[in-house]
Amino acid sequence: MSQQLNRRDLLKQGVTLAAVAGVQPVLGLSSGAAMSFPEYRSHDALGLAQLVQKGDVSAPELLEIAISRAASVNPSINCIVEELYDYARSAVRAGLPQGPFTGVPFMLKDLGMALKGTVTTNGSRFYQGARADYTSTVVERYQRAGLVIFGKTASPEFGGTPTTESLLFGETRNPWDLTRTTGGSSGGSAAAVATGILPMANGTDGGGSIRIPASCCGLFGMKPSRGRVPSGPKSLSSTMSAIHAVSRSVRDSAVLLDASCGPEPGQTTIAPSGQGDYLTAVSRAPKALRIGLIGTPITHSPVDPECVNAVSNAAKLCEDLGHHVSEIQLPVDPEEFFASTRIIMGTGTVVQVSNRERQLGREVTENDLEPIIWQRYQSSRAYTAEQLWDAQQRIEITAQRIALLQQDYDLLLSPTLATPPVKLGKLSLNQDNAAYEKEAISASAFTMLYNATGQPAMSVPLHWTPAGLPVGVMFAGRYGEEALLYALAGQLEQANPWFNKLAPL
Repeated sequence: MSQQLNRRDLLKQGVTLAAVAGVQPVLGLSSGAAMSFPEYRSHDALGLAQLVQKGDVSAPELLEIAISRAASVNPSINCIVEELYDYARSAVRAGLPQGPFTGVPFMLKDLGMALKGTVTTNGSRFYQGARADYTSTVVERYQRAGLVIFGKTASPEFGGTPTTESLLFGETRNPWDLTRTTGGSSGGSAAAVATGILPMANGTDGGGSIRIPASCCGLFGMKPSRGRVPSGPKSLSSTMSAIHAVSRSVRDSAVLLDASCGPEPGQTTIAPSGQGDYLTAVSRAPKALRIGLIGTPITHSPVDPECVNAVSNAAKLCEDLGHHVSEIQLPVDPEEFFASTRIIMGTGTVVQVSNRERQLGREVTENDLEPIIWQRYQSSRAYTAEQLWDAQQRIEITAQRIALLQQDYDLLLSPTLATPPVKLGKLSLNQDNAAYEKEAISASAFTMLYNATGQPAMSVPLHWTPAGLPVGVMFAGRYGEEALLYALAGQLEQANPWFNKLAPL
């Protein structure tokens, strides 16, 4: 089959071959043999879908392998917060749509993702038992793509910290080192993928929440442009947040975005149309790129030597591939930037709490929220409409400054995080605010900028520390230019493959 398979063909046939960059899964099974877990883990999602389409394995078999793996590792890592195993079995028995991922197991993040009849707690005791009476548009698109949803993954309360720990569900542990964080807030999804429960999983990103867990767990994570993937029809929409996934292969991420992108009725913020489909972009080497290297975070806080090494090695790899890398400084005032994002995100917390108060018919109490979120909620209630308007305008100015900078640079390169994965507890929402702020100041130091500007950005797993901890590097593109990021990601995946670097658990 030709690599020229386009999106229309892909969605019609529900399959693509492993000819696209970087992934080298096993493409066949012995006739009549049951699939083993190592065989399952040797494929990405598209590879598994191909086997289903060929009849080499069945959708029920894939689902039971995923459930078995979850039962084996979840007690150690605590990544699954709602088991939808019977729901998934029923969906498979009823017959799956023919799409690019038909028969492939999949999980939703337990934050903002509605699946009718299931609970979304948003990692919060205040949202316990919040059962959806509708299905999110993006989830419907996942189902039309043939994915088999069989669970929901852990998130901290309201996605409010770059770790995945909550009073409701406890700590989600990193499969590379069980004493360390998976990152947040899509850390449950990242842990599930890193342990091989499934090849990719849903995530959301409001300050780095796809890219940070991808970095911590040795995965690929793409945050799409603002307005690329719909967030409705009923859930809260944030200018800071985007929906997509963490994955082991680049092409899985690209095809999932092909299947889930595009506006829904009533959507007013719509990302520009891309140039062709994202799958094709993965296999198309980019021209020589001008890449701006950012070594100093907005916070001007220290960067761990391993993160410096990671980005230095990535810059050298890019130069070896024919790209041009030069150091730059960001035209962003840190005090103004973080003051503005604090108001915008704090106001979002107030709205989220107020909506739940109306649903329950009672006011929130201190016992309903984690200490840090309670403090944010209390302080954010004092923000005025004038302050919110001013904060939004300042963020728009920041976006304009970065857009002007990127007239001279195709992509921006930086560490994803200022440190390798930290010990559990350091970023927990259940602690004193002063201690939390000291640890959290660098956690989103590189990532949050692109939530504010709406640009696409990806974390690429190109480095591991001597102790075996993953360290991602981040590339950001111009607004609407995911295709260029996918083209570079495919090139990097071929040049420095990571698919077969597996967590020891």
